[in-house]
Amino acid sequence: MDADVLKLVEDVRRELQPVNARILAHPYLQALDAGRIGRERLQLFATQQSYIIGSDLRSVAQMVARASSEGCRAFFLELLEGERAALKALESFTAAVGGPTATAVVDEPLPGAFAYGAFVAWLSLYASEAEFAGALLINLPVWGANCGRMADTLRSRYSLSETEVAFFTMFASAPAGFEERAGMVIAQGLAHGVAQTKIRQAASLLQGYELLFWDTMAQASTLTT
Repeated sequence: MDADVLKLVEDVRRELQPVNARILAHPYLQALDAGRIGRERLQLFATQQSYIIGSDLRSVAQMVARASSEGCRAFFLELLEGERAALKALESFTAAVGGPTATAVVDEPLPGAFAYGAFVAWLSLYASEAEFAGALLINLPVWGANCGRMADTLRSRYSLSETEVAFFTMFASAPAGFEERAGMVIAQGLAHGVAQTKIRQAASLLQGYELLFWDTMAQASTLTT
């Protein structure tokens, strides 16, 4: 990764450490670890993710269409394929926690949960490629860590199979070379005049919406945040 980009990423991660720490130690995850979220309430998580991933698919497709270079296009195509695979994997988790005998839960998008996807859509329309890539470069490792923790808990405490937790394990680790390819997109943006402050702002807002997602999941699952 370019030295300037690496320093920028490290600086932003350091600045956002407090909010990232709140996400990684969120009460929702603690409640899940303790088995205090029933399967019928896990339907809510699946439903909200279906709205977010569906929106993100369109947002990333917009970035593919906007790509200013073959390198950027390849990066966003990789993201697009990942979103498609995630949406498919989500079907198995949804089936595992739903079914005809499950108690119905909210099946509409919740504002606090969907805000993440709405901001990604805003980025896809109004932000630079560097801002979009930078925000995801900061966000995805944190989201992935929580997904890895959820996968472990869903297997051990909720007896879900590998197929049923594939949505979470898919996000638990980034594809090889992801950071370097994202860094290339950021470097190109910086070289063409994108201000570092714009990338910092995009990342900060996205992490704020990530925290709001977990807060909303906790509140909607009758937990106290």
